[in-house]
Amino acid sequence: MANYARPRPQSGAGYLFQGFSLMMAPGLRRFVIIPILINVLLLGGAFIYLLSQVGDWIEHWMASLPEWLSWLSFLIWPLVVIAILVVFSYVFSTLANWIAAPFNGLLAEHVEAKLSGTRAPDDGLAGIIKDIPRVMKREWQKLAYYIPRALGFLLLLWIPAVGQTVGPVIWFLFSAWMMAIQYCDYPFDNHKVSFPAMRQTLNQQRGASLSFGAIVMLFTMTPFLNLLVMPAAVCGATAMWVDKHKSSLGRH
Repeated sequence: MANYARPRPQSGAGYLFQGFSLMMAPGLRRFVIIPILINVLLLGGAFIYLLSQVGDWIEHWMASLPEWLSWLSFLIWPLVVIAILVVFSYVFSTLANWIAAPFNGLLAEHVEAKLSGTRAPDDGLAGIIKDIPRVMKREWQKLAYYIPRALGFLLLLWIPAVGQTVGPVIWFLFSAWMMAIQYCDYPFDNHKVSFPAMRQTLNQQRGASLSFGAIVMLFTMTPFLNLLVMPAAVCGATAMWVDKHKSSLGRH
């Protein structure tokens, strides 16, 4: 089987855009249906709720701004909006990824096979069911890595002045890193690369990892685009695995 012809992106962000093309490639489209449906139901519903509540949340947060910084409210207000969108988007996209994890792993398997010119395993539903315990264990590892750090950054958001200025920026960068971990992990896990080894590999190419995670985060925060970003991110992360990580880890 011949390799799938495609340009090699020059940045981590470019891999997400390539992911949108890959998810529509012949032979892959049927594997994106379930992830898209899960995203539509969870993220779509979450954003409808967010729109109904966000005004009150922003008003409450801005009320905690010290008097001496009130003159900066026109600059701080957008940062507060970004912080709310980042937290909300990441929480609900993580929940969607938990539910869709076995299907995302299957999609990553077939994307890699197409890009490498090899035959993908044909295990069907039985293969998905068999992999659920391993996939869920991996999701727990991601959650255990995320929670203590997220709690620390969440406390930072409630510190007057710091929480409304520096806090949203730090939250965005942390969420971008977690998005890279979330989606790049699928091809790594398919090859039984341990979670610490996967993080170390991504850290060695932190620029590409962060730019990929940042653009995924921005798309996750954007209505309508966020409904399609999950399978595109899986496809893009798998392409990045094939181009940047697979050979260095000696996985075939």
